[in-house]
Amino acid sequence: MPPRPALNWGLLPPSFLLPSSTRSLLPSIPIATHLSQSQTPSYTPIRTIKSTNTPRPDRFAHNPHKDALTSTSTAALDRRAHSTPLRTGLLGIKRGMTALFDTETGKRTPCTILQLDRNEVIAHKTRDKHGYFAVQIGAGSKQAYNVSRPMLGHFAEAGVAPKRWVAEFQVKTEQGLAVKVGEEVGARWFTPGQFVDVRGVSRGMGFAGGMKRHGFGGQPASHGQSLMHRGMGSAGGSQGSGSRVLPGKRMAGRMGNERVTVKNLKVMQVDEANGIVVVHGAVPGPKNQIIRIQDALGKPWPQGPMSLADIAPATIAAAGEAAADAPAATATV
Repeated sequence: MPPRPALNWGLLPPSFLLPSSTRSLLPSIPIATHLSQSQTPSYTPIRTIKSTNTPRPDRFAHNPHKDALTSTSTAALDRRAHSTPLRTGLLGIKRGMTALFDTETGKRTPCTILQLDRNEVIAHKTRDKHGYFAVQIGAGSKQAYNVSRPMLGHFAEAGVAPKRWVAEFQVKTEQGLAVKVGEEVGARWFTPGQFVDVRGVSRGMGFAGGMKRHGFGGQPASHGQSLMHRGMGSAGGSQGSGSRVLPGKRMAGRMGNERVTVKNLKVMQVDEANGIVVVHGAVPGPKNQIIRIQDALGKPWPQGPMSLADIAPATIAAAGEAAADAPAATATV
């Protein structure tokens, strides 16, 4: 064991240990100067309890050896930058399903028809003022007497007619705000071959049991069951699980009528004149359901237009395609 430090016999005890009568005489007591330098305390004693537990790392740090993640809004936007689209999306109406046939192979591709109804830019959200970049899109039409006065003023400021649906599409940087307020964005905003994510409210199916709602297998259908073939079974244990139903237990209840996102749907055709976008696969919701269409997050960003100036007019594009398909004419002298 290491030697204990020498006791400082010539020093007075702390003042809080002295009685009040002696504490008043401290200024008149001469300080001992004959003590050697080795007898003076070499450390400052601290009256505390030494803990044997090592400090735990910050719960916000993903690695104890790295700095903790900040909780500011700017840091949150930076963490979501990789999953934020570069440009705005649009609002479409689900018109139904159809099929496209390949003329060479005869392959049938099921598709959904989405129609864009007068999508116009209503407002811009900036990081300096609102904390994030976003484009507010309005679609459809609505009578003025069915719109509240604050919304009428909001539409009037943008210079657009009252809209039936209004939605925000968050963008990554200020470059996503290239579409100006009041401009109408059509179906040529999406290009054939790119991938999109669609979001909508699924069709409500009412109250459903566990087998239909969650895909349970049900009870045995042979011997030993009494009218419990489609029952969900036990909902929870007794003493072992606390005599309760654990949170998140899959049980019977309302099925559907919730927001559903279908990812990575390929755009098959685009019709600018009729505002039609045909996507491969199924889209949630019934017919005439409003759908949010935006560039897919799980695929590389498409080389699509960032503003309306980047979109060639439909007539010019059609003329250019016809000229490219026509054979070259030979000049005669």
